[in-house]
Order: sequence, then structure tokens, then C-alpha cells
Amino acid sequence: MTPEPAPTVSQLLAFYLEAGVDCALSDEPADRLSEVEQPAVPKPAASGSIGPARAIGPAPAAFVTPVSEPTVAPDAAIATAREAARTAGSLETLRDMLEKFDGCALKSTATRLVFADGNPKARIMFVGEAPGRDEDIEGLPFVGRSGKLLDRMIASIGLNRSKVYIANVIPWRPPGNRTPTPLETQICLPFIQRQIELVDPDILVTLGNPSTQTLLSTREGIMKTRGRWLNYDTGTRAIRAMATFHPAYLLRSPAYKRLSWQDLRAIAKALALATS
Repeated sequence: MTPEPAPTVSQLLAFYLEAGVDCALSDEPADRLSEVEQPAVPKPAASGSIGPARAIGPAPAAFVTPVSEPTVAPDAAIATAREAARTAGSLETLRDMLEKFDGCALKSTATRLVFADGNPKARIMFVGEAPGRDEDIEGLPFVGRSGKLLDRMIASIGLNRSKVYIANVIPWRPPGNRTPTPLETQICLPFIQRQIELVDPDILVTLGNPSTQTLLSTREGIMKTRGRWLNYDTGTRAIRAMATFHPAYLLRSPAYKRLSWQDLRAIAKALALATS
């Protein structure tokens, strides 16, 4: 049988990227196999006798995928997040609290906190789901390919990043850009809710299905919720809110840019009426 040819470097890189490995943790490779303590080899049983059965232990650490766990119990983490967010009197204080918060496991796997970008006094706020690789590296939301498209979307209604405020429900990148778990979302939810209260925009725009369902308390899909005016209740006032497609989705499905353009025109009209 002819052996399979060894994969090329480009094929290996493509495999790693597909598996979610898109950044290096160190400059030099580490031989994890050499770090595993080798178990003692039992002496062979005497000739003619049957030796004791050898127990099969857990897999060596090098072959077990590490899973980050929150440093506190889930219920306690949610309660701590709610209390911390409630007491934050400014965006600077809220950011500092998130930097010190250890209740979400995503913090231990992310490179840095991705808090927000733009104008804290903006009349319009955009909220996505979670940072990606580029955002994790730069510490700012929407700076990759989807961020460039969002910039063009904002520019289409006569605005730019200095006139809007941009954030995510989740402030840390999930490993491999996986979907945040319901628990991770619940832990981070009080912080984005408080962020919205402190910015206090006239219009809230949720980008994509996850942020829309989380913030606007709906189970309907983005196709039904987009383009409709809803209310986001802060507890002290109702903010007009509209859902539209996430820029990453538009990059995959450009045919829906037309509908997104309709949503943006409705948002621009509402902003103009509010100032007239």
C-alpha cells in the first residue's frame, strides 16, 4: 500500500485554522509530550503465572483539552456581576470592574478585554455579540472585516465612529470564535445593560440574532425582528431599538445588504426627527 504523502505547511495551517487555532501562544513550539511524567513500567509476571490486571488511568494531560472554568460558582458569578454593574457610576468605573472581574471563564482564554469604541455621549449605540480574533488582539470591537463593513454602514447614514458608540454583549473573545454559552451570556449581561444605561442613547441598534434576543427579550429570528421598532427598557426610560443583520452575516450573505440598507435609512430618519 502506498503511504499517504505528508501534508504541506499550507495544508497544516488550513487544518489548524479550520479547527479554530488562529493565533500562537508563544514564539517557540513546546513539546508537551516530553512534559508528561511517564508512568512506571510494571515488572513482568513470573513465568507460568498470571500477573495482576493493570488499571487504565486517566489520559495524560497532554492529550486532554483544557477547559477554563470560572473561579466562582455560576450563581455567585451572576449575582456578583449584577451587584458590580449596579454600583458602577461611570463607564470608566464599569470598565475597571470588568478588568478585575473573574467570574467569567472567557477572561482566562482571551488576550484582553474588549470594552467599547466610539463616543460615550453618542445618540446611537450599536451592540454585537462577542469579539473575534482581530478584536481580541487590538482590544476594540469591530475592527476586522466585519468592522470595516460596519464602518461603511455607519458612513452610509452620515456618521462615523466618533459619533456612535459600539460594544458587545460579551467583552471577551470565546476560544476559536465559538458561540458563547448561555451561562457566559448571563454572567456578562448585567455589564452591557449597565453600559447602555450609562451611555443612554436615543437609539439602540442590535447587530445579529444573539444580541437581539439577549437585549430585546425576543425568541424570534433576525428575519422577523429586523427593521421593526422595539423598546429597550432601562428601568428609568424606554430607548427606541431596532435590530439589523450583523456585518459578519452580510459578508457571508451579501444579498441581504439591501434589507440592512432599509434598516439604516429608517434609523437615520428617526435620528433626524429627534433633532428637528
